[in-house]
Amino acid sequence: MKKILLALFLFASITGFTQEWGSVDKNKLTVKEIGPIWPGCESGNATKRDNCFNQKLTAHISKNFKYPPEAYKRNEEGKVIVEFVINKKGLVEVKKVSGGTKALQEEAKRNIMAIPKMAKPGMMAGKPRDIHFTVPFNFKTGK
Repeated sequence: MKKILLALFLFASITGFTQEWGSVDKNKLTVKEIGPIWPGCESGNATKRDNCFNQKLTAHISKNFKYPPEAYKRNEEGKVIVEFVINKKGLVEVKKVSGGTKALQEEAKRNIMAIPKMAKPGMMAGKPRDIHFTVPFNFKTGK
């Protein structure tokens, strides 16, 4: 009887653990990373929150996109890559900006730095963690 109770306890413990944190497969534990939550995206399941985050990020970039006037006049074009994290406090930290000219890089960085503080930071194993992102900006004058 004790063996059956112990087996049920262990099964319940592992099942409860995997629903919240990740999964256990053949003695390999997988911990699920949960992305940051954009303000206004707090409701729904993880998939809905992630989709909302992506929509809000895209809308933010589009709404705040400004071609630097002098760069436009000089017909500066290029692809700028911004690598950033949303830190444990839900704030943006730009880690690296590459590609394009200095003016285009500064504009891409300004746009990303204008992202609002997240409603909740990213999480892993129930603890806040930095979540890394990479966003490309394509600058084309159309001239």
